[in-house]
Amino acid sequence: MGKPAAVPRDRMALTAPASPWRARVTLGAIVAVTALLRLRIAGMPLERDEGEYAYLGQLILQGEWPYLAAHNMKLPGIYYAYAAILGVLGETDVAIRIGLLVVNAATILLVAALARRFAGEAAALTAGATYAALSLGTAMVGFTANAEHFVLLPAVTGLWLLAEQAPSRARLLGAGLLLGLAVVMKQPGAFFVACGAAWIVAGGGPVRRRAADLAVFGVGAAAPYAAVCLAMLAGGAFAPFWFWTVTYLREYGSMIDARTGLAELYRQLGGMLAASPLAWLLGAAGLAALATTQLDRGARLRVLSLVAASAAAIAPGLRFTDHYFLLLLPALSLVAGIGSAALVARARIRSPRAADALALAVPALVFVLALVQDRATLLLRSPLESARALYFPNPLAEAVEIAGELARRTSPDERIAVIGSEPQIYFYARRRAATSYLYVYPLMEPQPFAARMQDELIAQLEEARPRFLVLVNVDMSWSRRPDSSLKILDWAAATVDAGYRQIGLVEMIPDGPSRSVWGDAAATATPRAQAFVAVFERRP
Repeated sequence: MGKPAAVPRDRMALTAPASPWRARVTLGAIVAVTALLRLRIAGMPLERDEGEYAYLGQLILQGEWPYLAAHNMKLPGIYYAYAAILGVLGETDVAIRIGLLVVNAATILLVAALARRFAGEAAALTAGATYAALSLGTAMVGFTANAEHFVLLPAVTGLWLLAEQAPSRARLLGAGLLLGLAVVMKQPGAFFVACGAAWIVAGGGPVRRRAADLAVFGVGAAAPYAAVCLAMLAGGAFAPFWFWTVTYLREYGSMIDARTGLAELYRQLGGMLAASPLAWLLGAAGLAALATTQLDRGARLRVLSLVAASAAAIAPGLRFTDHYFLLLLPALSLVAGIGSAALVARARIRSPRAADALALAVPALVFVLALVQDRATLLLRSPLESARALYFPNPLAEAVEIAGELARRTSPDERIAVIGSEPQIYFYARRRAATSYLYVYPLMEPQPFAARMQDELIAQLEEARPRFLVLVNVDMSWSRRPDSSLKILDWAAATVDAGYRQIGLVEMIPDGPSRSVWGDAAATATPRAQAFVAVFERRP
């Protein structure tokens, strides 16, 4: 008999199932089930962020530049990703969700591949199952095509390229480019660039070599953002691009005090722990196992640096919004995989057969329990019922109806104006906005540019004189504060009284379906619900 194969230094001992193909088949089944569930709910109407990305994607396909035709503080990578999806699959909400399905499936497999490199097949299966389950669930609203999904695909791919002990220069450059692409998808991707740099340092070797490796990686990481800046400069959009993504973003990131932010973090984490306790317990077990497994020092540093980078990525501005926590998932999935592998290793000492069963049972249980937790959204309710249950009183399904009416009453070259924060109406109507302000949130914030923004919005609407005005009376569409200026609301009320007539009223009813009235019957209709959307047409 020959000598047994040595366990690689960057892997945990005794974690591989007796039949690795079973683990891979199980992972494939999990990916397939996740895809089928995403297809089932693909018809859920777009929420606000998705509407913003979709509308900007439409504009890009028409040859427009972000930050000129419409603007927000996000970097433009997500807009171009949406443009690619819409250009290939069509300009529908289902096309966007299919694009998300592909992105998510690829990320699941890459998270599993990353865990496999560190801790073997059992860890890979649990990591993939954890990522699949939690990235689909309602706790992190992972069923929506938010920018975080598009950050994680290039980020995890880049880290996978760096997971070798001594990656080649080509891998270093490719990893840098991918992690730099994660940044232009959304700014928190920068923390994964820092993680990549930490992985290079943790790889060891002569100081001169590591410095050269970091230089190659840094060139790749800087290239996507440099390309964006040059493109915006060439398109004449650099000034608004810089204002929104740097100047205003700096103000936006300083509005939340530590006490408020930490209270929101506590609330969000409580909900997420309750939604998937087994995954978080495995994550805790994985962190504990790092001290006792055969992972070498460099591998431990890489895992811990990913945990730190992921935690930092959700923290800027202390705005712990639910979908921000998607950025934590690769790290949570990796340490959950390590925790699962440690359990399998312990079981193998007593019973190899039981260990093999455990290697399949643990990830299956993580996945099934998550489905049971979210069964109403994923299995029982229709997409429209889920939209109402999860987002009421926000007008998601109602936005589709309103957009349809506006599209029917306007020609393709006419512009409309939504006074509120419902950019999905522009996307569904396939009509250009009469203003570059897709949200009114910045106008209500305690930041030094709010008054100027209100004046700019009013000036744009007075110049465009749109035939249709859509006024959104939903608290979450405005996020007004006690000290918010109401100038834009006063202007809207005076403008409607002076030159518009009501031709549509859609009310969001708490205990029943929404109520809508259109045409002449809407002229005298008055809202009875607290949340409603009124549509006005300019008088001849």
